[in-house]
Amino acid sequence: MNEQLLAEVKKALAVLKNGGVILYPTDTIWGLGCDATNAAAVKKVYEIKKRAESKNMILLVDMESRISTYVKEIPEQAWALIEFTEKPLTIVYDGARNLPPEIIADDGSIAIRVTKDDFCKNLIGVLRKPLVSTSANVSGEPAPAIFQEVSEEIRKSVDLIVNWRKDDRQRAQPSSIISLKKGGLIQILRP
Repeated sequence: MNEQLLAEVKKALAVLKNGGVILYPTDTIWGLGCDATNAAAVKKVYEIKKRAESKNMILLVDMESRISTYVKEIPEQAWALIEFTEKPLTIVYDGARNLPPEIIADDGSIAIRVTKDDFCKNLIGVLRKPLVSTSANVSGEPAPAIFQEVSEEIRKSVDLIVNWRKDDRQRAQPSSIISLKKGGLIQILRP
């Protein structure tokens, strides 16, 4: 891991362990994040976004094997989808567990993406918990593809702005989102 990346991971880790919210680059767009197991931190993210708690957020994990910690039963086809999908893919699973109610949907489901981004993978690896990942915007406003598109309101409301890839001008897209049900039923929620 290069020194700048390591320094940014350490700063973000300290903020997350203290229940803070970070503004950070993901494998898709710029996001707001916190320790997904910290209910108070999750509530802060909802407040910053001015978003109803009934609207769910995505969790990032650093490796496939961590999914089973937060999902009761993983449909068999999930493994192939995760392994072979080129574009970042978020999967909504039934039967969320080991998470605060603030992050679980009313129907008991949870949206999880295995990140391939270096910063996110390293941060989640040392945090040893999933990271909330939701677009860094006030609910209803456009999602920021690059750091320069993040509003001043959002920038001022977080505990840390990660200085990794802030100058990156490559425009990213949000992940695809699918819902995976028992019996193999796949529903595309966002292509």
